[in-house]
Amino acid sequence: MHQVVATPQDDKFAVVRQGEQKALHIPRSFYEEVVEAVAGGSPVPGWLADAAQAAWGLRPAGQPSDTAVLVRPLTILNYSRATFEINKGCNFGCEHCFLPERKFEGLGMDEKRLLLTMLRDAGVLWLQFTGGEPTIDRDFPAAYRMAHGMGMLLELLTNGSRLYQPAMIDMLTALPPHKVMVSLYGATSESFDALTRRRDSFKGVMKGIAAAKEAGIPLEITLIITKRNAHEVDAMRDLADRYGVYRKEYGSISPTYDGGNEPLATQAEDWIGRSSVFAGCPAGYRFFHVDPHGWVTMCKIGRENPINLLAEGLSGLTRLPAIADSQMSRAGGCSGCKLSKTCRVCRPLAKVYQEAEAPLRTYCQHGMKEATK
Repeated sequence: MHQVVATPQDDKFAVVRQGEQKALHIPRSFYEEVVEAVAGGSPVPGWLADAAQAAWGLRPAGQPSDTAVLVRPLTILNYSRATFEINKGCNFGCEHCFLPERKFEGLGMDEKRLLLTMLRDAGVLWLQFTGGEPTIDRDFPAAYRMAHGMGMLLELLTNGSRLYQPAMIDMLTALPPHKVMVSLYGATSESFDALTRRRDSFKGVMKGIAAAKEAGIPLEITLIITKRNAHEVDAMRDLADRYGVYRKEYGSISPTYDGGNEPLATQAEDWIGRSSVFAGCPAGYRFFHVDPHGWVTMCKIGRENPINLLAEGLSGLTRLPAIADSQMSRAGGCSGCKLSKTCRVCRPLAKVYQEAEAPLRTYCQHGMKEATK
């Protein structure tokens, strides 16, 4: 199995090691040297052997390049990231979920293989598996292994409920992800189970986090803050810190992506307006989202004018930037707003709030100012 991956990255080139954060940026001439060495079965170039030992403690000197290095080819497209919503089904029933429905359905494994191949050929290096809950999809292990074998840096967005299973731990240890992001919904079973609407969900997630941490899997914990758990935010922080992992906090609850307003009832009032200023996004240009049926959109929220990737092929992605521009430039009810430069939501998300007839204070600075008077 390969030790490192040589890959184009936007208009640059890099050598990466899956499961590690450090990357080596290299000139095109070095990338081309590795391509030739792999094609000819020559030993790993000296500069690469030295760099890999310094960066990751590897010792590839003298090894054949075609076994030590996986080369990702140049592509005509320039995408680098994608999210794959492998299935919308979930074993939790979270009251704040932004998905309008959680049907357990999607592509068969043969189609998933074709889809992953197309993502690679589009240049995708960072791939996030998401859902629903991705780990409950029967094809997730096979899809994960295939994507890892293609040299992708894999992220897993999960509720953590299946992380304790030996087969899952073994796979993530043998084929390390770039990171595993676990959502934390409370610091006690009372608040956690009430939010997920599943008995013993807190116990299962804590078991999963502990198992992943013990196995050395790179973890990140996201604190999801709602009315249910806002009173125990400090305890949630302490819980994450106990495992010594990176944590972030998310308190902005949105409607469902089709404009349903049900999740807004879970918003913790004190956490409204804490999101950062929206400063632009590469969605549609360097990044895209794929739903369980292989339809591509600019992101998880902006799902207008989807492209059927399996039917249209990679050429369909050439239409995505214009689709994204259309959604990002739409003014809607915000036309003429003088606070647009400090707005905290992008245009697709603002449209979702507006379709849900959400109170201005939940997403707009004008409404926030009125609420504090």
